[in-house]
Amino acid sequence: MLVTLKELLDEAKIQKKAVGAFNGTTLESIRAIIQAAEELNCPVILQHAQSHDDMIDLEEIGPIMLYYAKRAKVPVALHLDHGSTFERCIQALRIGFTSVMYDASAKSFEENAAETKEIVKAAHAVGASVEAELGHIFTSEVVHGEGGDADSTDDYEDLDDIYTDPEVAKKFVEETGVDCLAVAFGTTHGVYLTEPKLDLPRVARIRETANVPLVMHGGSGVSDADYKIAIENGICKVNYYTYMNTAGGKASKEYWEDDEKPLFYDSMSLEATEAMKKDIMRAMKVFQGL
Repeated sequence: MLVTLKELLDEAKIQKKAVGAFNGTTLESIRAIIQAAEELNCPVILQHAQSHDDMIDLEEIGPIMLYYAKRAKVPVALHLDHGSTFERCIQALRIGFTSVMYDASAKSFEENAAETKEIVKAAHAVGASVEAELGHIFTSEVVHGEGGDADSTDDYEDLDDIYTDPEVAKKFVEETGVDCLAVAFGTTHGVYLTEPKLDLPRVARIRETANVPLVMHGGSGVSDADYKIAIENGICKVNYYTYMNTAGGKASKEYWEDDEKPLFYDSMSLEATEAMKKDIMRAMKVFQGL
């Protein structure tokens, strides 16, 4: 059942839950995401990150994602993750995506706000939702197809300069009309190489000032306890990809290392799908408090 991101996150905000957002880079991962959501009867966000275009282009994977979202037994928002241009966001909306993220977080506040406002006008005109980002989210060295150069909290003298400022977030939401906001509070894209230093009270302060559902990027690797606090403090959407992808990769490796199993790609892909589904379900249970 295809729905908008705003529908899912407004309800999650009321219930103090979070909806998992998972990148579907292959048919196997798309099936794993939808199967996990249906088995748990959970809403889900199926998304394509623009940074994954090197694996498969939006024009190719988008209609497949739309097909699975429409026929799902649970509410599914179809989302463009980290769209970097107005043209790419419009492309996603024309395919049938019900939400887009416009990521201009590396630009000045003025540029980010002005450009995001134009995306909001276009998306809202066709009933779609918009996510934006304020602040800097770290990038691990171990990441495939996401983020930029590796960095960490150790690379910055004053984290207040890169973490999302609550008052700035309030101003940004008022100026742009975005439906949700990705905030920086210490999470990392990719595999965590060290224990993350999360500023969880900051999330609550942003929730109070901005008054929109908040988004956690770099959700893989966060402890269950920290997830619980972050969600209680206002996180309503959690982007989760790297560890799900790793689960599929490990299952594939184990399959090929078992000499008793036939050398059939389709058999291996089924095991990889099942492994990803189990990891997604584990994450969903945490996000939804199941």
